[in-house]
Amino acid sequence: MKKIMFCGGGSAGHVIPNMALCEQLKDGYELCYIGTRGIERDICRSYGIKFYAFDGVKLVRGKIFENLSAPAKIVKSVKECGDILDEARPDLLFCKGGYVSFPPAVAASKRGIPVLTHESDLTPGLANKLIAKKCRRVLTAFPSTAARLKNGVYTGAPLRRELFGRDRIMAKRAYGCDLRPTILVFGGGSGSRAINNCLRACAAELCKSYNILHICGRGNAVFADIRGYKQIEYAADMGEIYAAADYAVSRCGANAACELVALRIPALFIPLENGASRGDQVENAHYFEERGLCRVLRERNLSPQSLKEGIDALVCDGQLKTALKSNTLRRGNERIIEEIVCAMSANG
Repeated sequence: MKKIMFCGGGSAGHVIPNMALCEQLKDGYELCYIGTRGIERDICRSYGIKFYAFDGVKLVRGKIFENLSAPAKIVKSVKECGDILDEARPDLLFCKGGYVSFPPAVAASKRGIPVLTHESDLTPGLANKLIAKKCRRVLTAFPSTAARLKNGVYTGAPLRRELFGRDRIMAKRAYGCDLRPTILVFGGGSGSRAINNCLRACAAELCKSYNILHICGRGNAVFADIRGYKQIEYAADMGEIYAAADYAVSRCGANAACELVALRIPALFIPLENGASRGDQVENAHYFEERGLCRVLRERNLSPQSLKEGIDALVCDGQLKTALKSNTLRRGNERIIEEIVCAMSANG
């Protein structure tokens, strides 16, 4: 049985898409994962996937002196990954970006192991830029991203099957939602302080018209006695959460954005600004906004009042709902798996 090694980590956004592919590949291939001792290890354990750990090196954005030792550490990481690859002997390495992907990709390339990577954002991140030449293909969630790369192939984004086809009535009942519209509000895997604070400041007013499902992040729940306002620190089953939601307020990480658009849930995106990130969320939000597939509220304009006004406008936006019904965002799982199988076949 052929073996596929996955890598990518540092945040759930680099790991969960890999799990979407693993779920479809597990019956026909031996699967394993290489990453750091961060969130990727915990997620792989929950999925029962064999995990190999190495010491990754994360560059600190905007702090040159803290990065001076990085080159020596990266060389050590590449060697460590090489030893792991020699032990595991995978037939292919599939990367999902992030700093965790760079050392395994370099080590695999040196050993003639085919490497594929997938870029979820509109513009490639640093790791994918660095490893692109070592990859058979750079698979992308957006058509324009593939067009910028010599070996780019547009596949769409890997999305979990369990997000689709869920029972809406049962989901609403599970979260105690009444007949009013239900607004899902979340700010990424660890929550967003800015979104949390603004939402709580206007939650009582919002709940006069809506149910609010607020994923606030682990350890971020506070006491709030407001009818229709439900806090959830962490959602293990996002498929059920999405099924209960009529509308959403979210950051604009590529995974959450693609999931919401593919599920045709009208969303107000509040992208993480450049400076707090490399600006990828702002670019993602602009892409969907240009196509009429979302509304956008910039964080510099975020306040309790602007958030409430943004949600009210979202609920009333009939053009957005029509655009979402006819959107053709591609769920890329099958196309990505085709590329994986092709790369392994080409390598014998």
